[in-house]
Amino acid sequence: MGQEWVPTEASWRLNERHYGALIGLNRAEMALNHGEEQVKRWRRSYDVTPPPITESHPYYHEIYSDRRYKHCDVPLEKLPKAESLKEVLDRLLPYWNERIAPEVKRGKTILISAHGNSTRALLKHLEGISDEAIVNVTLPTGIPVLLELDEDLRPLGQHRFLGDQEVIQAAIKKVEDQGKAKPGEK
Repeated sequence: MGQEWVPTEASWRLNERHYGALIGLNRAEMALNHGEEQVKRWRRSYDVTPPPITESHPYYHEIYSDRRYKHCDVPLEKLPKAESLKEVLDRLLPYWNERIAPEVKRGKTILISAHGNSTRALLKHLEGISDEAIVNVTLPTGIPVLLELDEDLRPLGQHRFLGDQEVIQAAIKKVEDQGKAKPGEK
């Protein structure tokens, strides 16, 4: 953006949801093996945690030896082995409450660059989206989401996507189709 002077912060608390034993699996194949409804529950529900990752998983050691986690505010042995969206929100809220919310209350405009499920969890919290309704909230990959807040951190309206509406709808469909079995593969 050519704005290198703008201060930035990073936190593991904004990371994508930990999909546990599902990491690295093809979503369409998972739908074939476990059914689209089960995959949707694992991926989209609020309080369903996928099976945890174990040390025998091909990505386990890569994840848990990542140098970025050596300096986070949680001991390595306490890092999650899988997460529901609820657990993502529990992980994210301390960072929101301690670092982001105070800056917003001071009148600053904050750009949060985070993964889809971290953003869904934060929107659920800020907009008061129910546990049942969050299943149907789809955030298209790479599309900015705008949520304006008042001085008490209440939304001034619903979140909205920024950009060309045709591109946005195509991106939403792409995300929604990720957990579906491909036609002709059953």
